[in-house]
Amino acid sequence: MSAELPAPVRALLDAANANDLGAFLAAFAADGVVDDWGREFHGADAIRTWSDGEFIGVEVSLEVTDVEQRGDETVVTAQVGGRGFNGPSHFAFRVAGDRVARMTIRA
Repeated sequence: MSAELPAPVRALLDAANANDLGAFLAAFAADGVVDDWGREFHGADAIRTWSDGEFIGVEVSLEVTDVEQRGDETVVTAQVGGRGFNGPSHFAFRVAGDRVARMTIRA
């Protein structure tokens, strides 16, 4: 890995791998956003609904293979497993203070 994971990103990834929805949601800022290939989910209720169907709810696993810092984003390359999408993916994180402000999932 070429960069260190910021603590809020590490907390979010650990929560996802533990399939701990409460800790996953707590990793986001109050106005946090998930952008899943252009579909945006704003705030805890919308992120919870998205996650129930496509992330924690399908027992996601994320094996981090690389971390890069690109400006104000931390880009994580991970092998995704679980009962949903499986395969390599990139997650770009923007952090605000001690929480994740935005998680963007892209190719």
